[in-house]
Amino acid sequence: MNIIVCVKHVPETAEAELKIDASGKGIEKTGLVYDINEWDDYALEEAVRIKEKVGGTVTAITVGPSDADSTLRKCLARGADSAIRLTDPKFEGSDAYAIAKILHSVIKNMQYDLILTGLQAGDDGYAAVSQILAEMLGIPHATMVKKLELDNGSAKVNRELEGGLEEVLEIKLPALFAVSTGINEPRYVSIMGIRKAMQKEIKVLGLADTGLTEADVGEQGSWLKIEKLYVPPVEKQAELIKGSPEEVAEKIAEILKARGLI
Repeated sequence: MNIIVCVKHVPETAEAELKIDASGKGIEKTGLVYDINEWDDYALEEAVRIKEKVGGTVTAITVGPSDADSTLRKCLARGADSAIRLTDPKFEGSDAYAIAKILHSVIKNMQYDLILTGLQAGDDGYAAVSQILAEMLGIPHATMVKKLELDNGSAKVNRELEGGLEEVLEIKLPALFAVSTGINEPRYVSIMGIRKAMQKEIKVLGLADTGLTEADVGEQGSWLKIEKLYVPPVEKQAELIKGSPEEVAEKIAEILKARGLI
């Protein structure tokens, strides 16, 4: 079973105070800590578990700068056999469609039975790369996958729907699945795993290696372009109305009348 896992190197912003950069199209990245995207972490773990169960290989692939090597090293330390980083200044500004094209240019020439990705990226939240990539490759796909079982050239997947519902599908391989958090419990990286990962080569490919042109990537090759980022101004504040039910009702009626709503 040859498995490809698409991962992304993203900033951890949960506890960070974010500021818009000088361009007005991005955030200040100085001082931010980067790590593997949360959803991709689960995809990687699922790939390694499948390899441990049925054999095969796991290849981690990312689109990003040289700093993304730390995320790929983590993938190698956790059980991936090889890693590929696609990097080029021309990739800057690529949206989900352009990123999918970059990944497709390399993956289409690889041998694989299964491709796993995270449901979405924590920095942009597009949640679109996986579906676009699968369509480009011409293989079936499913998103929101919270359970995955393989059997004789097919996979049974449980998809998480709204309202606590689940959808169970049987899909022939090769296929691509975008997994949700909670599908498993990602393992810790061992010291031995880290040492082995440092000795493994990360294959680096640029635009010239993909067969794409400058018009295919970056803002030129994208469907979406960020015009401006801003922090929404606080224009109104909530007013808490206190008192008895009758007093609260009377106050609400006065507000509605004052605003011409009744």
